[in-house]
This record gives sequence, structure tokens and C-alpha cells, in this order.
Amino acid sequence: MLASGIYRSPELSMLIDVGTNGEIVIGNEEWLMCCSASAGPAFEGGEVKFGMRATRGAIEKVRVLEGGEVVEMVVIADEKPRGICGSGLIDVIAELRRQGVTDRTAKFSEPGYCSRLRRVDDDGIEFVLAYSDETAIERDIVITQPDINNLVRSKAAVYAGASVLIKSMDLSFDDLERVFIAGGFGNYLDLPAAISIGLLPDIPLHKISFIGNSSLSGAKLAILSGEAFAEVERIAQKMTYIDLSSNNQFMDEYSSALFLPHTNLELFPSVR
Repeated sequence: MLASGIYRSPELSMLIDVGTNGEIVIGNEEWLMCCSASAGPAFEGGEVKFGMRATRGAIEKVRVLEGGEVVEMVVIADEKPRGICGSGLIDVIAELRRQGVTDRTAKFSEPGYCSRLRRVDDDGIEFVLAYSDETAIERDIVITQPDINNLVRSKAAVYAGASVLIKSMDLSFDDLERVFIAGGFGNYLDLPAAISIGLLPDIPLHKISFIGNSSLSGAKLAILSGEAFAEVERIAQKMTYIDLSSNNQFMDEYSSALFLPHTNLELFPSVR
């Protein structure tokens, strides 16, 4: 919150920190409300077969073309890929859905839909992002059905938490003037892709800003400045917390968000 500056702005803003715990805050200089959605580690590389943090060798941008036959990618430090980080995973889900490789329930098409889709014993069906001769680990880098399932559960938790939080104030996402997205994604996050999978609300892109690893930025400020550290304590004192674990509405919102992008396409007109 210190790094985002929401607490000192007159604009109604939301901060969504996408990580193992999806921290979400809404408010302005007059009031602040927050919640934490247990999203799991998928977007930080955990519980994904070839997932990794946004470091050298991580695939951070993906484009899938020609019905799934062609994959273009950008790798951090311009090296051969070793795995895929959060921004790349968001791209993959969005691109596979766009090319029809997955359906709205996030299930893979049958092998034969494209040459990169194949059936394996352990994980059912997987999609090959990079073949072994293209990688630094001399193994195929793939996305499996369990990977997709974990990612969808993570994005559903984040979206559901944001939805519950804003509805608790009798507001809608359209009322927001600014949305700040934080997380350890590296230097790249495709906002249209994040909207298309239902991770972020479908609002005009000019309202959304990616601010990087804000928890690290805020920690640096607090360490280097006594005034900033005191400000952190003041922010905490004015914050109202909503416990999602005891909120029945959260489970309803979460179940509805377990689709690409959502069960209610009216909430995602640009995707529809």
C-alpha cells in the first residue's frame, strides 16, 4: 500500500497483489478496506510442472498461432528457456483458449486438434511449449492439464476476492478510477490476457497499471526511511479487513469464476 500510494489519493482505487495470497485493497485517502484470497502459488511458479520465478531463462511472454501449431515466446535474459513464470502462464491460458486448444471450462481439446497436444500417462493431456532441442534443460517444456487447473483456481480466487470486496461497499468495478496490479511477474504482464482469462475485471485498460513487486518496493521504502515506516503503521491503523474464510458470498463468487473467463459473460463484454 505504501508503494502504490492509494492511501493518499482522492481517486477510488483498487490494488490487487497476485501471489500465493492474493492481497486486495480498495479505497482512497479517506477509507481503506482489504481482504486476502488464498490463491496458491501457481502464478509464482509453484504447482506448475515447469513453473519458475521471473528469473533468467523464464518464459515471460507467449503467443500461440495457427490453431496451436506455432508458439512464439520471449525469455528473460534472451536465453534458451528453462521454465515459465507468472506472466507467461497468464499468456498461455489466454492464448490456448483463443486458439481453441482449451474450452471455457479450461479443459484441453483431444490430441489431434494440433500436433503440440499429446496424451501422457501421468498428467492426461499436455501441450508442448518448447521442444527439448529448443530448451536449456534438454527436456520438452509443457503445460499439463493439472497445471491449467491450478492456474484457473488461482485466478478464480483472486477475482472472487476482488468481487466480494467491491460488492461489500455497494460498488462495482465500473466505479473504480484506478486499478494497480502488483506481483513478482518480472518486467512483463499482458493486461488484456489477464482480463481474457478472468483474472482481472473487464474495465478500460487506461485505468489499469502494473506496478511490479510492490511488496518489495514498499519494504525498501520502509527500511530506508523512518517517515515511510511510520506511514506503514498509519496505513494499517486505518484499514478495515474482511475475512473471506467466513464469507459465504466468496464461495459463490469463486465457483462462478472457475471458467474462462467466467460463468457470466456479461461481466466480460470485451472477451464475449
